[in-house]
Amino acid sequence: MNRFAGTLFASFALTFAAGAAYAQTVAAAPPAPVAPADVKAGAYTLDASHGKVTWSVSHVGFSTYIGQFTGVTAKLTLDPKTPSASTLEATVDTTTVGTLNAALDTHLKSADFLDVAKFPTATFKSTSITSTGERTADIAGDLTLHGVTKPVVIKATFNKAGPGPGGKYRVGFDGETVIKFADFAISPKMGAMLGGETKLDIEGEFVAAQ
Repeated sequence: MNRFAGTLFASFALTFAAGAAYAQTVAAAPPAPVAPADVKAGAYTLDASHGKVTWSVSHVGFSTYIGQFTGVTAKLTLDPKTPSASTLEATVDTTTVGTLNAALDTHLKSADFLDVAKFPTATFKSTSITSTGERTADIAGDLTLHGVTKPVVIKATFNKAGPGPGGKYRVGFDGETVIKFADFAISPKMGAMLGGETKLDIEGEFVAAQ
């Protein structure tokens, strides 16, 4: 076999091998996503390393400023067949508020905002869960923040369920809600400049108890 023929043969061989590898990848594709109604029922605990609350506020209309609470714990009792029978309880460590700006973090923890020395935690306890679509639900509950308890509604979206890292069964959700500073007796000096409210975006991966 001359050099040209050998090169051509090698090219065909590589192309064939690549095609075979692709076919194997397609054949080994993950199974179809689990339907919400088929998610495993029972008790779940939030994976603390994959659960956080991101907040955002308008900065005088010029930009949107974003920060996070990374210290979140939560328990979920899930009944996929009857979502209204499900429950959710969560606790946020307000001292974990972070913006990657040390001076601003100190200000947010002060009495002008969260007053974390006096109110080191915020809590949420669901009062009802109502399906709004195949993968969405409204989670109504009582939010206690800054020593004040008010009803709020979290717009939740089901992401995925199934075995995760380590093989443990888990379920993931997104959620969002908007709260007003005045409702929770938070009156920062710059309150009007911040639009008077903050949006909360919630991420949670819950691990099955068994």
